[in-house]
Amino acid sequence: MALGSLEATLQRELERYVARVADRWPIQRALIGGARVADAQGAGPQRERGPEWIVVLVSEHFDGVPWLERVHQAGSLWDAAATGAPADVHCYTPVEFDRKRASLGRVRAVAEHEIELPAG
Repeated sequence: MALGSLEATLQRELERYVARVADRWPIQRALIGGARVADAQGAGPQRERGPEWIVVLVSEHFDGVPWLERVHQAGSLWDAAATGAPADVHCYTPVEFDRKRASLGRVRAVAEHEIELPAG
């Protein structure tokens, strides 16, 4: 899905977020999902919202970095004030992403219905 379904100010903030993370690790894919994306895609209000933002970052440069360290560092770069809510951040190598997409419903949903952000 294209970024056009989100307001321009929010699109810029999401792109800035990916750029902040990419300053630490080159990012191959950056996917955004969650309730805010579902809202932008026209989902009805009568549903379980779940997390407002789910961010999935994929980089081969995460290899060798402990998972909690990746998530903590990438999560600390998210600006909840600018985006209106905190994010559930996932950081995976390409192999981990393939595995998690198959086994973790949240990651699978983002991969299937995501907005792909420009990777840095």
